[in-house]
Amino acid sequence: MEVEEIPGEIREEIQEETPRVRRRGRTALLIATAAVLGLLGGTCAGYLIQADREPTKLPSLSQPVVAQAEGAGPEPLSAAQDRRVKTDDDLRKLLIKRPKGAQDAEYAPGHNGWLTMAEYADQLEDPDQAFARLVGAEFRRAAGVDWRVGNTYSVGIRLVQYRQEENLSASEEAGNWKVDGTRSWPVPGTGDGMAYVTIKPDTKPGYLPVYSAQAHAWRGDIAMEIWIYDTKPIPKAKIMDLAERQMERL
Repeated sequence: MEVEEIPGEIREEIQEETPRVRRRGRTALLIATAAVLGLLGGTCAGYLIQADREPTKLPSLSQPVVAQAEGAGPEPLSAAQDRRVKTDDDLRKLLIKRPKGAQDAEYAPGHNGWLTMAEYADQLEDPDQAFARLVGAEFRRAAGVDWRVGNTYSVGIRLVQYRQEENLSASEEAGNWKVDGTRSWPVPGTGDGMAYVTIKPDTKPGYLPVYSAQAHAWRGDIAMEIWIYDTKPIPKAKIMDLAERQMERL
C-alpha cells in the first residue's frame, strides 16, 4: 500500500500540535565541568606556589642542657620540722621515761615495750569486740610503758598508732572511753584532749578500794592513753602532769 503524501497544510498543523521536548543537562554539565576544572586549576596553582617557597624550619627536638648544681644537697628535715621523722621511727622513744625509784609493774603486756593488736585488745574491756574494732580502725602498732611506786600506786601509758588510710582513727579512738562517775578537765595544748579522775573508788569484797585516773588525747595518727591506779584518791595534778609531758613528746 502506497502512502500518500501528506499535504503541506496538514503537515504544518501536525508540527504545530506536536509538543517540542526541551533537552536538559547540557548547560548543567558545562557548569559542572567548569567548576571541576577551576578546582583542579586552583589546587595545582597552590602546589606550585608552595613548591617555590623556602621550607619552614622545624623547632629543635633537643632541650637545652641545664647545668647541675654543685655542692651537697639540702639537709633532710629534722624531727622538729617533720613529725613523720619521729612518728615513723621507734615509737617507744616517744614514751616518757619511768621516774627514778619506780619499779616494774607486776604485769606489763607485750614484749620489750611493744604490743601486738591482740595484746593491746586483751587489756581492754571485751577483748574480742575490741580486736574487731581495731581491725576496722586500721591499727598499725602500739608501744607502752608501765611502772609502780610502792605496793598500790601504778601507771600505764600507751601510744597507739593507726594507718589512717580511710578514717581518722586516732581522734576517734581517743574519745571512745567510758568516763562515767568522773571529774574531767581539758589537757592544755591538745585541742580536745581530756583528763578524768574517778569520784568514788571501785570496791569489791575482799579487796582494797581502787581509785583511778585516765587521760586521752591524740596527735596526727597517734592516740595517747594514760592510766593511774591507787588505793587513795588521785590528785588532778598527777594525771595532768603525765598527760602534758607525754603530749609534749609527740
